[in-house]
Amino acid sequence: MATSAVSRPELVRGLGLAAAIAVNVANMIGAGVFLKSRVMTCNVGDARTVLAVWIAAGFLSLAGTFSYAEVAAMMPEAGGDYVFLRRAYGRIVGFLYGWTAFTVHKAAAQAALAVGFAIFLNVALGGGLERDLVRGEAWGAALHVNGLMLVALAAIWTVTLISCRPVATGGHAAVVLTALKVLLLAALAIGAFALAHGSFAHLSEPAVGARCDGVAATARGGIAGFGAAMLGALWAYDGWSNVTPLAGEVRDPAHNLPRAFVGGLLLVAALYVAVNLAYFYVLTPTQVASVPATSSVATEVMRRFAGSGAVTFVAAALMLSSFGSLQASVLAGSRIPFAMAREGLFFRALARVSPTTHVPVRAIAAQAAWASALAVSGSYDTLTDAVIFMAWLFYGLSAGSLFVFRHRLPDAVRPYRAFGYPLVPALFIAVTLWLIVNTFVATPRLALMGVLVTLAGLPFYLWWSRASAQLTATSRSGDPADAAGS
Repeated sequence: MATSAVSRPELVRGLGLAAAIAVNVANMIGAGVFLKSRVMTCNVGDARTVLAVWIAAGFLSLAGTFSYAEVAAMMPEAGGDYVFLRRAYGRIVGFLYGWTAFTVHKAAAQAALAVGFAIFLNVALGGGLERDLVRGEAWGAALHVNGLMLVALAAIWTVTLISCRPVATGGHAAVVLTALKVLLLAALAIGAFALAHGSFAHLSEPAVGARCDGVAATARGGIAGFGAAMLGALWAYDGWSNVTPLAGEVRDPAHNLPRAFVGGLLLVAALYVAVNLAYFYVLTPTQVASVPATSSVATEVMRRFAGSGAVTFVAAALMLSSFGSLQASVLAGSRIPFAMAREGLFFRALARVSPTTHVPVRAIAAQAAWASALAVSGSYDTLTDAVIFMAWLFYGLSAGSLFVFRHRLPDAVRPYRAFGYPLVPALFIAVTLWLIVNTFVATPRLALMGVLVTLAGLPFYLWWSRASAQLTATSRSGDPADAAGS
């Protein structure tokens, strides 16, 4: 029994620097840069402020990466934030992060990306996937299955199968998909400047008389509008810490993790600013803010120099972007329930590592199953909106763990030290707190829903914590069978 416990399969460090950067970049570049500029222009009312928000959100995210880089390089283990939060603030805080990440933040985002991939594929193919293939009734509720649903599920399980291969394979896939995404964004910006008729004078114009479909009046203008725009930009940057759960599988983490955090963020920030500058070069702020909610600013800009091919190009770009983000999210997100299960705070079966591929196959499959359920139910969008600010609460706490560890572990080996400590990390935490408060002011219903979703994990924490304590006590009693099973 003892030999079996010692020789159990473990994760391997199979991700190089390029793959680590790709995992972060792929998760950041989703649909946000294509879709959020319209709403952000309605939020703040002019082009210069929109660009300022993109830059400010980039700097805020960069400030976060400095904190994460130090802590991750000091504790390069599977689970990322879960590990930091548990060690800094206790098991319950770590669990609530992991609970929120697994049940909503990661899974709902994956469901949204998969459905987005299906929608964009449908647009690129000229429609038809939305037609019902099966229609009926089950347990008194209407049941229908269409092509969009099947494609979304196929996307989730395709990237899941890729993620079940050795981690180096998933890393190579992330590098290829990320390179294509970066090239597409660069092509959009260069094409707008080179081929479209535009003017930089648009940057000084206000968005007067814009339609602003679906943008709440409480999120337009003033501090609330600026905060709402910041949340929109931060949603587009979300993923800058995505490699963190994979820290236990990154080669030479002391050097590669800081480079992945900072290098990936700088690359994405440069692309986002360039693309948005191209948007406002081609369209006026009023035109940007008046783009129908059923379209995108990128599509309208492309029409100016690509004509009828704009819709297909943007749909293909969004499709590739969504698929790449989905692959990176599934690869990294599965390590959170794996780390929790290893410590007895989640289903223990998810702690198993495949002896063949050395990845947590069961945790990957469980995550895919839950993301599939959310995709089919259609509830992912509301859940994602509700917990995005909770995600930033945990980001702030993770950044705050830097101060905790500097005080508690002053002599620990730190391969990288956070730039600008303590001012830069403190600024990140302060702005994060302001964004959380502003969310309660601008969208109180969604904010309350996010809090309730997180707190819903408390009964499960009590259950797993008690079960873990009982198992530990049994193991210490000297029963070799139970000890090996743990």
